[in-house]
Amino acid sequence: MENKKTIEKIIEYIEDNLDNQLNLDDIAKEAAYSKFHLNRVFLECVGCTIYQYIQRRRLTVAAEKLVYTKKPIIEIAYEANYSSQESFTYAFRQLYGWPPQEYRNQKVYIPKLNKAELNCKLVMRYHPTMKCEVNAA
Repeated sequence: MENKKTIEKIIEYIEDNLDNQLNLDDIAKEAAYSKFHLNRVFLECVGCTIYQYIQRRRLTVAAEKLVYTKKPIIEIAYEANYSSQESFTYAFRQLYGWPPQEYRNQKVYIPKLNKAELNCKLVMRYHPTMKCEVNAA
């Protein structure tokens, strides 16, 4: 039960800071856990590492911006905390199967990872094409 509350707190912290630099040391400090233990507990509860969660959430938010705004791709890349459009394009293509411009041209937003919602038995709801596994609590 304590781990569930901690993970919920960490998810809120991540969601509140998606636009900022996030690192495991700061997140662990927020949870008052060692970064190794926190990452293990997060993986058990959510089904992917903290880094994977952050990356997929940022790319999901970026996908929404691509479809619903006219912001330049480079600006969206920087907002998603990528240092270059090339690195953003590579990561985006890995998750969505399309480069950002082609995804934008489709004009259809499909979230790959919504904010994790923990419940008693299944610990994460996710899009069926996502590669994280769901673990039983």
